[in-house]
Amino acid sequence: MGNLKSVSKAFETIGARVCVTRDAKIIRDAAKIVLPGVGAFPKCMENLKNYGLIDPIKESIKAGKWFLGICLGLQLLFEESEEFGPAKGLGILRGKVVRFKSPLPPFDKGGIKGGFKIPHMGWNSVRKKGSPSLLNGIDDQSSFYFVHSYYVAPKEKPIVATETEHGIPFCSSIEKGNILACQFHPEKSQKLGLQVLQNFAKLK
Repeated sequence: MGNLKSVSKAFETIGARVCVTRDAKIIRDAAKIVLPGVGAFPKCMENLKNYGLIDPIKESIKAGKWFLGICLGLQLLFEESEEFGPAKGLGILRGKVVRFKSPLPPFDKGGIKGGFKIPHMGWNSVRKKGSPSLLNGIDDQSSFYFVHSYYVAPKEKPIVATETEHGIPFCSSIEKGNILACQFHPEKSQKLGLQVLQNFAKLK
């Protein structure tokens, strides 16, 4: 939902062959799968169900195909979300999607800044945990573009590939076997974002 065109265009910029589809056969035949998304978690799950795409996605991941989730595409991998919920996700990864909870409004009545803004929107740095494949050749603490009010809380801590600070430290990307996913938007993150997509495209 929402950012299919910008993601496909970014992949085409790095020379990747891209097919935007809701055809289950094409998805099953694809070498790699990218699930981008912006918008509401329950509505996106409803769309995946209505178009018959849940089984092809799960089967492809189980078969070992490289998978990249972007923003909502990361969140959908988990068991459930608080957004208009609880709402069930794909359940491929253990954990849930929770909302940022600012302890104070961004500005109090006296104009003194406090708390932090929701949604988390704009550029923010990403701290590596280990050597994540998506950030190969990219410096630790590099900045990427974010737009979200919810973040993932994985139960399996070793899958957390990067963390970012927005009031609290939160998981900004995960890696588990052939599953890679990021909360930030590579397609909106200029040169470094294209490098992330290039890193994914090169995986064998």
